[in-house]
Amino acid sequence: MRLGRTVPSLPVRDVAAAVEHWTSRLGFAPVHVEPGAAVLRRDDAEVHLWHAGDAGWRSRPDLADGPVWSGAESFLAGTASCRVEVDDVDALHAELFATGTLHPGDPGRPQATGWGTREAHALDADGNLVTFFARG
Repeated sequence: MRLGRTVPSLPVRDVAAAVEHWTSRLGFAPVHVEPGAAVLRRDDAEVHLWHAGDAGWRSRPDLADGPVWSGAESFLAGTASCRVEVDDVDALHAELFATGTLHPGDPGRPQATGWGTREAHALDADGNLVTFFARG
């Protein structure tokens, strides 16, 4: 048995706004979009977005008696992350710089890690972290 590629699924507050950000700033193209979800691709990379729009937790009187439990709470958007392997992280870093999408702590170039990758970090419209990396 062999596992195949993984596809991240990220929570977003507004699917349409997230799709616009991923297409205009991260270079992905929409494959499927509906009010509660979207599938986007760029080359072999695919990402799914899902609507984290349940704000009912804000007014639940029973929060002290139990956990928030719908799984689509609005506070989830911006708490996720994913990693995308790229063949030229320097070129992608330059592209992300030009679109103003790099993480605010970006040092101006991809950074080498202790585990053998070079990485550039970006944020989507909701603040989910997207790390682009190249091996070696």
